[in-house]
Amino acid sequence: MNPAATIMANTRGNLVPARIYEVDDSGEAKSGGVSVDCMFNPYEYTVTKVNTYEEKSRNNSDVPQVEFKKAGPQMLRLKLFFDTYESGEDVSLTTNRLWKLMESKTRQENNRTRKIPPPEVAFEWGVFRFVAVITRMSQKFTLFQPDGTPVRAEVDVVFTQHKDLNDYPRQNPTSGAESSERIWRVVAGERLDTIAHAVYGDATRWPEIAAHNNLRDPLALRPGTRLKIPE
Repeated sequence: MNPAATIMANTRGNLVPARIYEVDDSGEAKSGGVSVDCMFNPYEYTVTKVNTYEEKSRNNSDVPQVEFKKAGPQMLRLKLFFDTYESGEDVSLTTNRLWKLMESKTRQENNRTRKIPPPEVAFEWGVFRFVAVITRMSQKFTLFQPDGTPVRAEVDVVFTQHKDLNDYPRQNPTSGAESSERIWRVVAGERLDTIAHAVYGDATRWPEIAAHNNLRDPLALRPGTRLKIPE
């Protein structure tokens, strides 16, 4: 069953969340597999592909001849933001599920140890779906409770496709909002700087949101307030 057809919880901004989940050999969601809903949807994502050519000299010409060598895989890069400040829960309890998607395992078969590679996963957000393996991930904790418990983390992820490539419809990062302008619904414990970090990746841009919404006191955000997010 395609997870897009199931009912999903909203993000902290009350938008339909992007998801990262384990898939089976057919590319569909794996029963009992790891699945992570994004607390905050990424502000943007980048898909790249690099083909390899070999340059050869050409007589009487400054322009070299190029010979195609191989096609490279498509790669998806994005940054995710997780925040459990409101609940006080260790944010790594959520991000550790992402690390599970990079773990390899071993299995004993006929007195030999067989290495099982990390699982294939899908990143899905609206009409965009990218099936790949996670080839690189880094995590940075940026906020802690007095006892040292991490409650905020940034995770950079690189997905690499190694099967047949598909053309994907262009995805508008603002999809899920109620109109062409993004709307953010405030939940308890949120501040303008955390919202700016989630949507722009830059907490210092909170004055733009305050000015766009004519907020006289940017520190007095009430849960349920609907903020218009400027591009």
